[in-house]
Amino acid sequence: MTVQTSSPSAIEQIILPNVRDIGGFDVRRALPSAQWRMVGPFIFLDSFGPVVFGPGEGVDTRPHPHIGLSTISYLLQGEMLHRDSAGHIQQLRAGEINLMTAGRGIVHSERSSDPVRASGGRLKGFQAWVALPEAHEETDPGFQHLLAERIPLIQGDGASLSLLAGSLEGVQSPTQTVSDLFYADLQLQAGACYRLSAEHIERAFYMVSGEVEVVGQPGRFGADRLVVLRPDSEVVLRAVGPTRLLLLGGEPLEGRRHIYWNFVSSRPERILQAAEDWRARRFPDVPGDDEFIPLPADSQVRWRFKA
Repeated sequence: MTVQTSSPSAIEQIILPNVRDIGGFDVRRALPSAQWRMVGPFIFLDSFGPVVFGPGEGVDTRPHPHIGLSTISYLLQGEMLHRDSAGHIQQLRAGEINLMTAGRGIVHSERSSDPVRASGGRLKGFQAWVALPEAHEETDPGFQHLLAERIPLIQGDGASLSLLAGSLEGVQSPTQTVSDLFYADLQLQAGACYRLSAEHIERAFYMVSGEVEVVGQPGRFGADRLVVLRPDSEVVLRAVGPTRLLLLGGEPLEGRRHIYWNFVSSRPERILQAAEDWRARRFPDVPGDDEFIPLPADSQVRWRFKA
């Protein structure tokens, strides 16, 4: 699982996430950024927490819509309750995966459950968005929950890798994605190395904790850095101390993707339609959750990837 050197000039870009308060705690957004738009089909990556909620406090992300993407939610600490307009209700706990495919349109909310809200607790995790291929942009909405024990685990030489989605090292995750991608949680002991091969064209790693070196490259990378790697480069990561990071990437999608608020599409007119549908309340409701997030004013949301 280890080799000694990386390809020359293996690093393409280093991204510092934008930090924003979403109502009581900070979210660090690594994708999309001014420096880099997508890594494979990954168009969005948020890291949140750790945040400590007192009794009576919790997460309250009101119902909001999506089109043209799949969301992958993964927690390291705490739990959240998912509800969506297709009728799915699922408690997400640390170490588990929620994969929600929006396709032609879905509405969902994420909140703390009543027992968690009553007692308080900690929360830390990630949400990634994967843009769908054109042939799947208008697919039916879907949802999949994966327990921690169903996530493939690859171990050896001081490295432990949980394959959250896609394929890597000849192993396939049971998460039902339609793009050629990989998404993994990698933990390294101090001094351990991990070789990330060039089997996928576009790759990046996001530092969760600790420090890592790219062998043969200057410098070290600490927490909350997204490091984009050059295509076709062989990369060896070496942990300075106990280290945790996310690996992500895959094959680039055909054509550009536009993103506006929570909508992603290869067609700008489809996003305009979705925005008008949400403004007119034509999306389906989330059973048991009658609140909603209004469409932001145009001045509050930027179009990205405009031709």
